[in-house]
Amino acid sequence: MKTLDVEAVQAFVLVADLKSFTRAAEAMDTTQSAVSLKIKRLEQGLGRRLIERTPRLVRLSAEGGAFLEPARALVAAHRDAIAAFTLERRRLVVGISHHIVGAELPMLLRRVSGQEPGLVMEMRVSTSRDVLDAFERGALDAAVVLRHDNRRQDGEMVIEEPFGWMAAPDFEHRPGEPLRLATQAEPCSVRTMAISALDDAGIAWTEAFVGGGISTIGAAVSAGLAVAALGRRVAPPGTIDLGPRLGLPPLPARDIVLYSGVFDRQARGALRTLAAAIRSTAAA
Repeated sequence: MKTLDVEAVQAFVLVADLKSFTRAAEAMDTTQSAVSLKIKRLEQGLGRRLIERTPRLVRLSAEGGAFLEPARALVAAHRDAIAAFTLERRRLVVGISHHIVGAELPMLLRRVSGQEPGLVMEMRVSTSRDVLDAFERGALDAAVVLRHDNRRQDGEMVIEEPFGWMAAPDFEHRPGEPLRLATQAEPCSVRTMAISALDDAGIAWTEAFVGGGISTIGAAVSAGLAVAALGRRVAPPGTIDLGPRLGLPPLPARDIVLYSGVFDRQARGALRTLAAAIRSTAAA
C-alpha cells in the first residue's frame, strides 16, 4: 500500500486550484522549485502524470483530474485530524474592497478555507475607504483595498489592477447623447476616478444605473444598460473594454494592497493564500 506525503498532496491541490506553481509556492511560503519537486515525487510515487505544464499554461492531466477530489478529501481529513487538538478556533476578520472581488468570491473563499486548521475567516466586503477606516480603527485583522492616494504607503502590494470602460459588446451609444454609466453609490473612489476622467476629457455622462457592489453593476453592464469603470480581472465574462471604440479617456491602474495587523502563523498563512488566490485570478 502506497503512503502519500500529505504536504505533496496539498501542493498538488493548490497548483490545481491556483493554476500556477508560483502562486502555490506563495501560499505554502516556499519556493517554486520546492513545489515542483514535491509534485514530481508524488507523481513518481503514484506512477501517474498529474499535471501538464507548459511555459504559459498549467493544467491537470486526465489522471490529475481524477485524483483531484480524493486529494482534496485527504487534505481535509488531515486538517480535521490536526484541528481535533485545537481547543479554541481562531477567527480572522478580513475586509476587502468590492471592486477587488466579483463573481470569483466563492472561489477565493474555497481556496483559502481549509488551509489552516482551527481558523475561521470572516470576510467583510465594502468600499476601499470604509475597509481601510475599519482596519485603522482595529475592527479588522486585515484589509485588502485599492490604493487610490498617498494616505498610506505601507502594506503588501498584491497586484496591479488595470481598469477599463467595460460594457456588453452590443452596447449602443448614440453620438451627441451623454454616456450612460453604471456606478457604485457615493462615496466610491472608482466612481470618482471614472467621472473625473470623463469631466477632464469634456465627455458628457449620466448615471443610468447605481449599484450596490460589483455583482449588481456587472449585471447592468452585461444587460447592455450602461458602461462601467471596472477592473478587467473582475469584469463580467463576455464584456469588453469599449474605451478605444467610444473615444473614452484611458483609466489609471490601481495597486491592490494588503494591510495586516496579525503575526500568528495561522493567520499569516491564510493571508498568504488569499493574496496568491487574488493574483491567480489575473491569469485566469
